[in-house]
Amino acid sequence: MDFRAQANQLGAVAPGALPLETYEPTVQLTLGQYEPFIGTERVEELKRLAEPLRGKTWAHVNSTFAGGGVAEMLYSVIPFARSLGIDAQWYCIRGDDAFFGVTKKFHNTLQGLTQFVSMEELFDTYLGWTEHNAEATYIYGDLVVVHDPQPVGLLNTGRIFGNVLWRCHIDTSNPYPVIWRFLRPYINQAAGAIFTLPEFVGPGLQIPIYQLTPAIDPLAKKNRQYSRDEALSILTPMFNKHDIDPERPIIAAISRYDPHKNQTRIYESFKLLMRETSFRKPPYMIFIGNTASDDPEGGQILKMLRESADGDPDVRFWVNVENNDEVIGAMMRYADVFVHASTREGFGLVVTEAMWQGTPVIGSNVGGITRQVITDKTGYVVDPLSLEQISAAMARVLKNPDQARALGERGREHVRANFLLPELVRKYLVLMRYYLGLDNELPEFRLNRGLTVGEWTHAFRRRSALVNGRRPQK
Repeated sequence: MDFRAQANQLGAVAPGALPLETYEPTVQLTLGQYEPFIGTERVEELKRLAEPLRGKTWAHVNSTFAGGGVAEMLYSVIPFARSLGIDAQWYCIRGDDAFFGVTKKFHNTLQGLTQFVSMEELFDTYLGWTEHNAEATYIYGDLVVVHDPQPVGLLNTGRIFGNVLWRCHIDTSNPYPVIWRFLRPYINQAAGAIFTLPEFVGPGLQIPIYQLTPAIDPLAKKNRQYSRDEALSILTPMFNKHDIDPERPIIAAISRYDPHKNQTRIYESFKLLMRETSFRKPPYMIFIGNTASDDPEGGQILKMLRESADGDPDVRFWVNVENNDEVIGAMMRYADVFVHASTREGFGLVVTEAMWQGTPVIGSNVGGITRQVITDKTGYVVDPLSLEQISAAMARVLKNPDQARALGERGREHVRANFLLPELVRKYLVLMRYYLGLDNELPEFRLNRGLTVGEWTHAFRRRSALVNGRRPQK
């Protein structure tokens, strides 16, 4: 099937429509920059996989250029892929507050929450904006990755051409049935779907399923491995602004404000810690989070959390800080313990980032966190609903600095081996080669078995021949 010819026949963006926003990288990357982190052998494998893909197009579609792990990964994936000679593109759909309000409900309900979504929200708001975006959409790619629920409606509009995969970054294993049934027909239009973990796959999908874990870029400003003195130098202006004594321990919680991020229980656990544990120098609890354009609910949660902690002299909130990536990276390094006690989590890249900085992590026993935090090895796993477990883990890290240091060192090596950007790109290259027919073997990270591309093509030709009254070729 000649997708490029089909796209050219359709024509460009509809007259009068505002084209989708696109991202143009401001940095250039080279494979050699990653060799100190992954070694020569893995660099050579990437070169081999990418060589026949030079000049091919790899496109991504999502809903925001700012905020969240998806955008952070794409900021590195695009220039990394271009360094391999691949034409990597990133498109962002448009929407108003009502649209992002509906898709935030999608996000919550796909992870099991029950929320009322009206017919007007589904058909007027969501599908209305989907049609509006479709008028402005003209995307061709040898591989096209559509991320999460916000743009999934575009899969049924005939405006994206190529081998289109849906990438789901959340846990859909037990979705609210009404919303899943609404979205599933769109998802099943894709040539495949990608999930973070096998247990996240929603029911009733009839397409190939793949597993890819997210990754961090070790060259990103946030992930530079600072010394403690370097981190303090970066943080000093914020410490002065928020009246923080750098000699006191710091418990950090860094994430967007979301019901599943469980910040309220983290704060309650901190209060329990302060009531039941004595410290020569008591710790601070510092919440850091940025707002995102596709998450209108976040501001409300931040407001409630601030009201809950009003008057607590040991709690601080940093929101949308200047020089964000450098400050967060420095805090990841300087904090004595990092807490991420989500009740639902796709993967938790902030956990990866903290571990890369060598900071011991307290993580909840959900989702991709369990693939990263290993009790007594890289951190401590807790029940996110248990104030006692979270508080006890905080005390354990703060009271045993030597053990905490060992946890941090092992955590960094765990990330190096499994969760750095080159490994993520490697798997996408395998997918592109597979869908272009360069490799006929199923990718090793395919979750459901079935026909290979070659077998599927042969079966399709046989069926077409029979329909048209011809004798099929063997």
